[in-house]
Amino acid sequence: MPNVMTATYAEVDLDALAGFEGRVAILIAPDGKLDASARRVNRLTKGAVARVVDAGKLEEARAGTVITLGYPAGMAAEAVDILCLERRPTLLDARKAGAALGKVLKDGNALLAAGSNSKTAQIVFGAAMRAYEFTPHKSDANAKSRALKVMCAKPEEIEAEADTLLAIAEGAHMTRDLTNEPANVLTTTEFADRLKAMESLGLEVEVLEEDELEKLGMGTLLCVGQGSDSPSKVVVMQWKGGEPDAKPLALIGKGVVFDTGGISLKPAGGMEDMTMDMGGAGVVSGVMRSLALRGAKANVVGLVGLVENMPSSNATRPGDVVTSMKGDTVEVINTDAEGRLVLCDVMWYAQERFEPAGMIDLATLTGAIIIGLGHENAGVFSNDDALCRAFLNAAEQEGEGAWRMPLGKAYDSMLKSRIADMKNIGGRPAGSITAAQFLQRFVKDETPWIHLDIAGVASVKSETTLAPVGATGWGVMALNRLVQDMFEN
Repeated sequence: MPNVMTATYAEVDLDALAGFEGRVAILIAPDGKLDASARRVNRLTKGAVARVVDAGKLEEARAGTVITLGYPAGMAAEAVDILCLERRPTLLDARKAGAALGKVLKDGNALLAAGSNSKTAQIVFGAAMRAYEFTPHKSDANAKSRALKVMCAKPEEIEAEADTLLAIAEGAHMTRDLTNEPANVLTTTEFADRLKAMESLGLEVEVLEEDELEKLGMGTLLCVGQGSDSPSKVVVMQWKGGEPDAKPLALIGKGVVFDTGGISLKPAGGMEDMTMDMGGAGVVSGVMRSLALRGAKANVVGLVGLVENMPSSNATRPGDVVTSMKGDTVEVINTDAEGRLVLCDVMWYAQERFEPAGMIDLATLTGAIIIGLGHENAGVFSNDDALCRAFLNAAEQEGEGAWRMPLGKAYDSMLKSRIADMKNIGGRPAGSITAAQFLQRFVKDETPWIHLDIAGVASVKSETTLAPVGATGWGVMALNRLVQDMFEN
């Protein structure tokens, strides 16, 4: 269960500041003017806050800068955190300020004296996102309780707004938990069980087992997992919050719980990171959790293909030919180009069964996208300008980097096979584009579609604004906003 920070809300009570045990956070704009709470803390600490301002510490501070006064005299608090933030900040600046608090928020309680700041709920959201830690496998780690008391104007309104945002945070935390989890824990069966448990939130969840996948003709998906003892599965999650006759948005996730490369074995160095090769399925799972928690008024179906890519005597070999659910044949040139083989069958199944209003697939698909875009942006490929613009706008509004990449028939020649309808890989040039071109062959003409290559953003080696090192939960915020913008409003 995602360990999201809890929050309570109350009217501003200046007298409570002196006796609060834990951390006390106050907001000060770069101009140095103090609100009522900051003035009271300044008085209690015998002018310590004013000395920070007079020293010019805030003049060049960016949003999200935190200055900590440890064990302040005159207060029971263990620390006073001064957060630099405009009185009317942007959404992203408010989240940065909250993240600064979340980063220093450890065990115990914190109090945020937000006053009448217009983006108080976004500050709470930023704190919840950044306070995340993944510790279930550390022997000395106890379950951490992070509680934030928010003193603000109009607390009931702020609470209602923040509750919706915390539902998104919980979905992002679930994505991070799944992506961080080691493969000996998060097997295909364990993954499916965790998704099945979300029926308690109102989702309809089906688990399709290997015999059902064989009947459906999912030969490309099944070939990826046939070298592993872990059974391949497809999990279908439906959220029916919209009009009964409205076609759903379909979200498709690559769920390779561990990727050795198969017979085309990866180098040993860095292979341990391949526990995150189910990142696309993790994002889909987190989005579905968020939609259910906030009661989204939209119809969305999430489908994830869960497999493990292992070498064995039963594994698919380079040169093998497999048949997709669509009926197209694929010559497997490289068994490490397996994600597209999983996605193409699930995408075809989603279209055949649900006739979606749009389809978005997510996958840690190619190392080539990291060469092209680094760890700042996901690669965005689409056959539909309107849907693509809507997603890029949603990603920009949420501060999640995304950059549109090209598609074109000229790349198809790189996928031609001598003995089958296509190869599963086109070589080193334009590797991310040819992967997208492969997937596009399984998109019906009438289906608006986006492919998101998240290999560079799903899990990172340095902390981001809203996440510590490791899984980021990238995409949960943007896709949630896309649903709001296109399917709820």
